[in-house]
Amino acid sequence: MTVEAHKETLGFQAEVQQLLRLVAHSLYSHKEVFLRELISNASDACDKLRFEALTDSALYENDPELKIRVSFDKDARTITVADNGIGMDRQEVIDNIGTIARSGTRQFMQKLTGDQAKDANLIGQFGVGFYSSFIVADKVTLLTRRAGMGAEHGVLWESTGEGEYTLETVEKPTRGTEVTLHLREDESDLLNEWQLRSIITKYSDHITLPVIMPVQKYSEDKDAPPKIEDERINQAAALWARPKQEIKEEEYKEFYKHVGHDFEDPLAWTHNRVEGKLEYTSLLFIPSRAPFDLWDREQRHGVKLYVQRVFIMDDAEHLMPRYLRFVRGVIDSNDLPLNISRELLQSSKVVDSIRAGSVKKVLGLLEDLAANDTEKYGKFWKEFGRVLKEGPAEDYGNREQIAKLLRFTSTHTDSAEQTVSLADYIGRMKDGQDKIYYITADSFAAAKNSPHLEVFRKKGLEVLLLSDRVDEWLMSHLHEFEGKSLQSVAKGALDLDKIASEEEKQEQKQAEDAYKDLLTRVKDVLGDQVKEVRISSRLTDSPACLVVDEHALSAHLERLLRDAGQSVPMSKPYLELNPQHPLIARLKDEADAGRFGDLTHLLFEQAVLAEGGQLEDPASFVKRLNGLLLAMSR
Repeated sequence: MTVEAHKETLGFQAEVQQLLRLVAHSLYSHKEVFLRELISNASDACDKLRFEALTDSALYENDPELKIRVSFDKDARTITVADNGIGMDRQEVIDNIGTIARSGTRQFMQKLTGDQAKDANLIGQFGVGFYSSFIVADKVTLLTRRAGMGAEHGVLWESTGEGEYTLETVEKPTRGTEVTLHLREDESDLLNEWQLRSIITKYSDHITLPVIMPVQKYSEDKDAPPKIEDERINQAAALWARPKQEIKEEEYKEFYKHVGHDFEDPLAWTHNRVEGKLEYTSLLFIPSRAPFDLWDREQRHGVKLYVQRVFIMDDAEHLMPRYLRFVRGVIDSNDLPLNISRELLQSSKVVDSIRAGSVKKVLGLLEDLAANDTEKYGKFWKEFGRVLKEGPAEDYGNREQIAKLLRFTSTHTDSAEQTVSLADYIGRMKDGQDKIYYITADSFAAAKNSPHLEVFRKKGLEVLLLSDRVDEWLMSHLHEFEGKSLQSVAKGALDLDKIASEEEKQEQKQAEDAYKDLLTRVKDVLGDQVKEVRISSRLTDSPACLVVDEHALSAHLERLLRDAGQSVPMSKPYLELNPQHPLIARLKDEADAGRFGDLTHLLFEQAVLAEGGQLEDPASFVKRLNGLLLAMSR
């Protein structure tokens, strides 16, 4: 069968042109990474073939020896990286090469800062390693054919990185992919055997497949011309399978960059071999920077699963819970079958045990960082803290251990930096205090300035200030810590009797008796807007505040749910009044029913605004406020 002439020119997305220019310029100081990325891509392609061939051995096409070949041509000024992996068909080339970072491209462009150093690091998060070729090349050619397809289904992709690429159907007898780089004029130093060898040794020594290079071999006869022979450049041994004492720190870092497709060093890692009933090895990394798709529900890459050194899959979400989705690395088991499927993963007790052990190792690593390197843990928390807060809801068994790792802002530090642990809070608790107090709000400023904190500031009681969207979800699943219950200061009746003086208790009782009639009048005016009106024990400066029942949804959570499109029934709050405030004393003596009604509504509406809510009828609020201001000016 002959190849039909089928060549077309297609344009990159507009933002892709911008990205290509950025890649070529921002990463120039790290130009050797292009070879690492191409070899890593080739390794992934071979791993995918090996996995698919478990169920269809015909994909090997009488060539079962998987390898990667790196070669160069001084005269043509080209470097070629070739593999005999899975290859791509025409549509896969368009999807994977013609669209950079797929749906993440636009988001990527929005994150660019204009700072070359920062943007260079960002590029590594978006899986655009193939395009690092344009750092050193002014033209890139890709020739590929998917395993299992006929030779006439070869695809030739070519681009100068200027905004267009050509796609042509060609004959390709062998499966796999060849990437040929046509080097720029000033990159001649790369057309050197020893230069390429050193780059491969530095960045790709850990690749489990042999990386082959044609090298010159000289005989004992000095006059004889050198022979060109293939030579394996890398160790081609699984790094995680080697003894820890033999592995250098730099080797760990380079392996992470390979497995995590990242340009930055990892923050920390843990390497463990488990023997006994189960046998498996894990090498798990904590990245230094959050990937762009951290909040993408569809992203599935993370920890790679190997069985007896054979790659199985890299989206094994069953190996790591969602709240640890930032973890990268490999798990290699000797107890799973080579043909294991995702369905079997879901019901495998072996996988459950491996997952439980791996989670413990990651949490232990984080505990060690928190205890011994607060600076590193601070960096981790800034990048992944909000994700870790999902843990108590998702992983009940490790809830206490996760809780120790959580960090918050509080009234003690009065800073937006989340540095306070629950253990720190307990260490500063007052005598007689048996609860950990917190408040949730839309922002740090709203939480910090909430009227609910007034009595706590007066008594010197610390309150955690929670403003992340996940915090409400967290607190609904984290009810206690080390025997101390967690209590929202905006819910239920405050129980401060143990730390209140007898004088304060007496004053509270007298205020409730003296203002009984006022409470009834206010309730009559507000009607169904409030559940009850009562004297407050939590206010010292503000005239009024809103409180919900102990087990009801907070106003903040109600707003979050409505913003997410959820149907949330309206709950009636309690209106609490501060008897010490002049406005409340003025209201108590107000005889005019109309003015009393206006003042009551204003008190209620300002309480709504103070806790971050929205008024149902803002126009009426403005009208009443203007009326009050006019009356004061007369």
